[in-house]
Amino acid sequence: MIGIVDYGAGNLRSVQKALEALGVRAAISGETAVLDGCEKLILPGVGSFGAGMAELAARGLDKYLCRRAADTKMLGICLGMQFLLEKSFEDGEFAGLGLIPGTVERFREGKIPQIGWNEVADLRTPLFAGIAEGTRFYFVHSYRAVCDDAYAIAKTEYFAVYPSAIGAGNVYGVQFHPEKSGEAGLRLLKNFCAL
Repeated sequence: MIGIVDYGAGNLRSVQKALEALGVRAAISGETAVLDGCEKLILPGVGSFGAGMAELAARGLDKYLCRRAADTKMLGICLGMQFLLEKSFEDGEFAGLGLIPGTVERFREGKIPQIGWNEVADLRTPLFAGIAEGTRFYFVHSYRAVCDDAYAIAKTEYFAVYPSAIGAGNVYGVQFHPEKSGEAGLRLLKNFCAL
């Protein structure tokens, strides 16, 4: 069973439907008792960083996720990936979960937000097994990860090259939306479930 973390925001049902298409059982819940029964966790997200972190904290999910990360595979998607980092400068300065060293900063160039399909390259880790270099995934975001290259497990160019996927230990994050990225996105979710 895969747990999809519900903190009151995020494209939860579309992630669940993508997993069900793979034959994977998935539970949407914000209750730690339910999430405790899940072998892996997915943290989706849409909206603003500060508001999202406030909701996680209000439900006690921030501390819960940090505790589970010690022995549970976890995947953050879009804003959920950004939560994994130490802090964000979206509309101020807000602390993240700190599971991966780095920050979240606004794009400085180009049309913002970046919306649409873009190539993902420099693929590392089994999360991208069977996915070709330069495969296109679907993005919608105005902010990006800034972190040491050691934590960048894939990169994308949007006026500048940035980490479009990050990872450390049991924790992975992707800036794009695999649940909206067709066969490649389903393959990535399947790889995550198989980790």
